[in-house]
Amino acid sequence: MHMNLTTHKLNSLTLGVCIALATTNVALAQQENDQEQSNENNFIEQIVVTGSASGTAVRKVEASYATTLISAADIKKLAPKSTADLFKAIPGVWAESSGGVSGANVFVRGFPGGGDAPFLTLQVQGVPIFPPSTLSFLENSSLFRIDETIDIVDALRGGPASVVSSGQPGLTTNFLLKEGADETEGSIKYTTSDYDLQRIDAVVSGKLAEDLYFMFGGYVQQSPGVRDAGFNSEKGNQFTLNITKILDNGKINFFTRSTDDHGAWYLPTPLVDGVDNSYTQLGTLNRQATIQYGPEGTSKSVDFGEGRGFKGTVTGGSVNLEFGDGWTFVDRFAHLSGDADTLGLVPNGDPTLLSSVADNGLSATGAVTGELYEGDTLVQQIGRWVVQKDIESFTNDVSITKQTDKFKATLGLYVANFSSDDWWSIGNQSYHVIRPGGENLTGIDCNDNQDSCDWNYDLNATGDGTTKAIYAAFEYKLTDALTADVGVRDENHTIDYTVDEGLDGIITKAVQYDESDVAFTAGVNWQFQHEQGVFLRYSEGSKMPYFDDLRENFDSFTSGEDLITDVTQIELGYKLAEANYTVYATSFYNEVEGDRFQALPGAPVQTLTNQAYGVEIDANYFADNGFSISLNSTIQETEISESPTNEGNEAQRQPGWQVRLTPSYDFEFEDFYATLYGTISMVDDRFANNENTVVLEGYEKYDVGLIMQGDSGLTFELAVQNITDEDALTEGDPRNPSAPNGRYILPRTATFSVSYAF
Repeated sequence: MHMNLTTHKLNSLTLGVCIALATTNVALAQQENDQEQSNENNFIEQIVVTGSASGTAVRKVEASYATTLISAADIKKLAPKSTADLFKAIPGVWAESSGGVSGANVFVRGFPGGGDAPFLTLQVQGVPIFPPSTLSFLENSSLFRIDETIDIVDALRGGPASVVSSGQPGLTTNFLLKEGADETEGSIKYTTSDYDLQRIDAVVSGKLAEDLYFMFGGYVQQSPGVRDAGFNSEKGNQFTLNITKILDNGKINFFTRSTDDHGAWYLPTPLVDGVDNSYTQLGTLNRQATIQYGPEGTSKSVDFGEGRGFKGTVTGGSVNLEFGDGWTFVDRFAHLSGDADTLGLVPNGDPTLLSSVADNGLSATGAVTGELYEGDTLVQQIGRWVVQKDIESFTNDVSITKQTDKFKATLGLYVANFSSDDWWSIGNQSYHVIRPGGENLTGIDCNDNQDSCDWNYDLNATGDGTTKAIYAAFEYKLTDALTADVGVRDENHTIDYTVDEGLDGIITKAVQYDESDVAFTAGVNWQFQHEQGVFLRYSEGSKMPYFDDLRENFDSFTSGEDLITDVTQIELGYKLAEANYTVYATSFYNEVEGDRFQALPGAPVQTLTNQAYGVEIDANYFADNGFSISLNSTIQETEISESPTNEGNEAQRQPGWQVRLTPSYDFEFEDFYATLYGTISMVDDRFANNENTVVLEGYEKYDVGLIMQGDSGLTFELAVQNITDEDALTEGDPRNPSAPNGRYILPRTATFSVSYAF
């Protein structure tokens, strides 16, 4: 059966998506706020320190890998609803950010995946905040919120990232915090929206003492959500302190970031009349529910209004010292600790008429309101899922570098310790009325007798892991224009993990995993002009198994199978950076071998090899009259080259092409400097599953915005996203692809803010 999900919905499909480029350990030279606008147009001297094992600064146009820099001004124009929403601005990346403030799915360059973000690592100040890129119900972007404390984002995909830092072969996004300067400055900002968002942001920075600087900022916010749940389903706060000490021979940095923020988990909805992109299952009539778990059917009351989020802290810093004769010492470290829980109402199967499931075949009663629902009422089985995670990690990345006029050599040691204590009860199915916040029903056997329902999976697990890696890199200047580099990484990965499936106190799976792997990269860069060059790079990397990989593939592990996913990449890039325009084009080929995917616990595990090739384009142009335009585009072909059943098919959930075009016009209006901008996002069709039986149609999405900045320090910002209110899908039903369910892109929203800078 070849199924098109739009046959279940009259409106067409849409998704706000863009594209991603990336870089591993990046930093852009700090600019004074009053110079940011003018310097933004000078692309020639943009500086990154990513991809090089030493972290030594290099002009972006001279880097032998593909990078994207997103400034604080760019973030304003993007107006992201979540951290993953920002990744749409990176060529080569497909970000499904329709799940709310947490719980995104991020795909990179055709790498395989069934959800979450297995090939994404998020860094702060150049160090990973949580080394496992993905655990079940947790991906890196869920642990981080964007606010006014961010100075710039640097993103690296592929390239030398398989060797340096955490060895992530896919996408590494590095968030760099604002730092203080001699003058005290800051801002306070109020934001509201058409969905009743109430948010206050503030940031202040300055000088504490001679060569000692600070930045402190954060936010508090709440709203009923982009999809109105009838109560404040999104709320939280975050506060960040960044301290910088300038030394005669370097710099010391320390930061701490406390986050307590959560929002409703938006899930696939039934594609029937009366359901659109503003629909959410969660509401006041069903946010509180009682689940049953364990062999004795123990009851527990849960508030599903808590949704998904993170409550915890990440604290870290860096030491960067330069010694005589070209020696440099760099140490970056971070500690994360907190809770990352997931509470959601998950659809299970097709919508159906109440008469087909009611005990009397005629009607059922609302469990909260007592309302009598007739047999022609549409209902759907909803799983009330509870996942509690207590996570912690400590990461340290230290390197020493020797540099001369001709070469640069780096030796580094990366060590990461991480843990996750999990308690799950997923399943708990019960029929609910299909309407926003539709209530649970009585008079249905499945609802009134939990044992009669089809499926439940309970788990209590604890896992500890350690990754240790020694890496080395050598770069040599063959001529003034030609540079070659090589890098190698020897990594050891250990996991100790025990699982009680069923919550009966019996350990059903115990794992002691200890494996090593070697990664390699080699590149050459020909800078045939000061502002123009080409590069060629070959890389071999891997994705090591973490806790869930070992649980899902326990039989394979005990039989001695290799659970390491191997990644091979080839890149050819062209770079051009003039004072008012840039063109960065990167062609790529990759093969990802041995990736494993499981839709649900107990479901069959698919082991795949994927191949992909394509071109990524990142271009910008600034005219003298105030007009500018940026283009991010990706064209790619994917193929499942090895699979028991799906060989020759396309990789699921990734479009063959996507284009993001952002024109902008700067002008003066009265006492204000104004910027009017818009974004057109266009996305190709995708398949919702590896079987290629479910089509997710392409779409066009339009955003507009206006920023007005006054000489007095006042700034007004208006952003309207999805102005045509397009109904498009980011995914079908990943747990049951044949079911007529899908998750829409976010509906039309308008946000307005006023801020004062001092």
